Amino acid sequence: MAHATAHEPVPPLPWPRPAPLLVFLAVLATSYLALTRLPAAAPLAALIAPPPGRDAALIAREPGNRDSCAGFYGGAGPVRAVTASLEEFGAVGDGATSNTAAFRRAVAALEERTRAAGGDGGARLEVPPGRWVTGSFNLTSRFTLFLHDGAVILGSQDPEEWPLIAPLPSYGRGRERLGPRHISLIHGEDLNDVVITGNNGTLDGQGKMWWELWWNRTLNHTRGHLIELVNSTNILISNITLRNSPFWTVHPVYCSNVVMKDLTILAPLNAPNTDGIDPDSSSEVCVEDCYIESGDDLVAIKSGWDQYGISVGKPCSNIVIQRVSGTTPTCSGVGFGSEMSGGISNVLVRDLHVWNSASAVRLKTDVGRGGYITNITIANVTMEKVKVPIRFSRGADDHSDDKYDRNALPKISNVRISDIVGVGLQRAPMLEAVHGAVYEGICFRNVSLRGIRRRDGWHCESVYGEAHEVFPAPCEEFRKKKSSSWCGFS
Repeated sequence: MAHATAHEPVPPLPWPRPAPLLVFLAVLATSYLALTRLPAAAPLAALIAPPPGRDAALIAREPGNRDSCAGFYGGAGPVRAVTASLEEFGAVGDGATSNTAAFRRAVAALEERTRAAGGDGGARLEVPPGRWVTGSFNLTSRFTLFLHDGAVILGSQDPEEWPLIAPLPSYGRGRERLGPRHISLIHGEDLNDVVITGNNGTLDGQGKMWWELWWNRTLNHTRGHLIELVNSTNILISNITLRNSPFWTVHPVYCSNVVMKDLTILAPLNAPNTDGIDPDSSSEVCVEDCYIESGDDLVAIKSGWDQYGISVGKPCSNIVIQRVSGTTPTCSGVGFGSEMSGGISNVLVRDLHVWNSASAVRLKTDVGRGGYITNITIANVTMEKVKVPIRFSRGADDHSDDKYDRNALPKISNVRISDIVGVGLQRAPMLEAVHGAVYEGICFRNVSLRGIRRRDGWHCESVYGEAHEVFPAPCEEFRKKKSSSWCGFS
């Protein structure tokens, strides 16, 4: 298995790259996802049918193909009927001139041209080489934003160009501060078929201004994301570099059929809460072939916060995360939660490579969250110099307000973790349940953790399951002699 290193970002891959869906289906069939136990969610097999006019067997045999979940995106792709350059709308790529009005004019004009042309083919805005400063702007449906090689979109340093918008219903307030929140740099709501791609152009949020407000405790409202799409479907984000987000970098929320692939995501390792990719209350999400360096989780799966997430009740389900590599000194390669009150189910994580990080995989929740994390498969993880390789952690009294239900406990079940290799670790796995909650149906299989500096062994509290071919020996809660088929044995 080849992985990117810190000095070798994942290179962009050309579009289109058809998904070898037959092979992918076979992988899913052997990934131990208990489809018969799923909460009300579509079976993954129904999501990976070949595109119209394509035969699955032929796709699987095409040279150069790798297993891919990119078929989750069902839009028209980056090529559109109407195309224009940003320069046509008065933009200046000198790295100083504000182009906020130009970006907004361009999207509006292309939307009108699409309607005039019949509305079916969609529009494409091309960003040529240059340094294009802008504040927030909204995308539209059937739209492609294409960043050419050498094109850099720079987030404005004027906070007024990041307007305030209402908090998300499943959070009840801004994530960091009460009340409204700053909009993302690139934003969209209630859209269908949106593509953000290019020849490895760059979107740079210039987030240091926002990080300093956080560090200095002078932040008045929650920081904006680099990209946020809300209540939208058929989203493709690929072949670009995303840098220096003020807050979480890519945030699809209440979305479906989302593909994020061939991305390089970079932020200083001390930049606060600069998560790479955060699928939130979304379904049919594919994250693949990404390299991420950040000050928080590389990928974090979420579904709302405390009573607000419980009330909205939008789970995150049918998620595939594969071939992701990177480093985060304070957080995880893949995190579940801690905001998971709407539930998380049916997740496949595989081919994850993490180094110099706090954890490779972490399940995070808290009293008052409610919700569930179930039917999770984590396979083929390699890690070096990680503090705690696998961690289930209790929260740190992190709540939206004081109205949360203290009796709302999470339910964690059917988590399968296999083919794990770690070297140069600080500790063995730490598995701690939220007080009063029981985590059950946890399976470890073929786990080798070497070079652990602390010799105190696994730490488990109210977490139960099975462990097979595991080194060092697990805690008593996993030392059952009987093997069961659900843990991958007959």
